[in-house]
Amino acid sequence: YSEARFEEIKKEVSSYIKKIGYNPAAVAFVPISGWHGDNMLESTDKMPWFKGWAVERKEGKADGKCLIEALDAILPPSRPTEKPLRLPLQV
Repeated sequence: YSEARFEEIKKEVSSYIKKIGYNPAAVAFVPISGWHGDNMLESTDKMPWFKGWAVERKEGKADGKCLIEALDAILPPSRPTEKPLRLPLQV
């Protein structure tokens, strides 16, 4: 529930994300407690310092407060079905 620890992890993960070619501003960072379920399905009062997450992408901005909202904000990749001989396959 520590803000300092969250910011430390966020900084480390952001630098790794940047190294592999992704934009850290397009990634939602959400502090959660899987043990107690805090911030997973609804926001918690145990982390009053966390005001919510926000991401910027070319399709627009998205924001929220918990993990399920961050997962719901992920956009599926576009499929180039308008090009010749493109058949999307799914398993």
